Amino acid sequence: MTTRERLFDWREAFDHPVTLWITSGLVLVLAVAPVLIWILGVTGAIKTEHRRDLVQRTHSWLFLAPLMIGPVLLGAAWAIIAVGVLSLFCYREYARVTGLFREKAISLVVVLGILLVTFAVFDHWYALFVALFPLTVAAISATAILADRPKGYIQRVALGILGFVLFGCALGHLGYFANDENYRPVLLWLLLTVEMNDVFAYVTGKSFGHRKLAPQTSPNKTLGGALGALILTTVLAASLGHFVFYETNLDRPAALLVLGVLISAAGQLGDLMLSSVKRDLGIKDISALIPGHGGLLDRFDSLILVAPAVFHYVGYFNGVGLNQPARFLVGD
Repeated sequence: MTTRERLFDWREAFDHPVTLWITSGLVLVLAVAPVLIWILGVTGAIKTEHRRDLVQRTHSWLFLAPLMIGPVLLGAAWAIIAVGVLSLFCYREYARVTGLFREKAISLVVVLGILLVTFAVFDHWYALFVALFPLTVAAISATAILADRPKGYIQRVALGILGFVLFGCALGHLGYFANDENYRPVLLWLLLTVEMNDVFAYVTGKSFGHRKLAPQTSPNKTLGGALGALILTTVLAASLGHFVFYETNLDRPAALLVLGVLISAAGQLGDLMLSSVKRDLGIKDISALIPGHGGLLDRFDSLILVAPAVFHYVGYFNGVGLNQPARFLVGD
């Protein structure tokens, strides 16, 4: 596959069976869900309030699913751009709720850092991608000095660095997967397992979760839900991962099981991390952008820690994009 084909050609979108399975399965679920919810409502299996919440969430997924899967199917360029846009909007929500948006110079540096990360990913320029972390941290620290306001310097710099680490560096790893020849099944597999991890935690938590996991951080999360999600997500990730990484160094039961545990644990920690931020700020949701879900950060918080963890784990066994031309825009 040439670089141009990987970046822009959508005609080979369903060449890998996993891509077809996940896309078809999602379409089927979204088509059946409204009917199933209606049946449960008519039969009285669920309360009116619960039914209304499920309908709202389903409508949101009818909007979210194409935005998540569409760019991946269209080509790597669109996937990278989509992750870059997601990073910017997540930072916007973060800056608004923390008050960092008032620090225009720091926010400008963070935004420029995210844009440069997106460029480095697009150009498959891994050295720049890695270097941008210390360089942007230094730029944020230096820029904050220029205001000549020592009071609150540590807080301003810390908020800026945390914002770049989470939405520039961490989410940037999600986009970097698009530099791999096998990026479509990898990205769709990762998105599916992360989202199902949340579903598994919710269902098992409601079914047999009694002991609270972290009551001060997230009162609704239970130890039973966490363990249920850990087991089910590990099985799903390892089983489907066998087909995604077929006949590679990662295609071994032990390695795939560890990968599944990593996805579930990192996903749940990412969720708890954002809950900690919200509890610290005294808010329930980051925003009301997505009905039934909150803001973009409320919906995609699990990916923040999962993306770099899975990227480096997969990279250790298989590498990411090793057989693809690097620095094709700027040259050697």
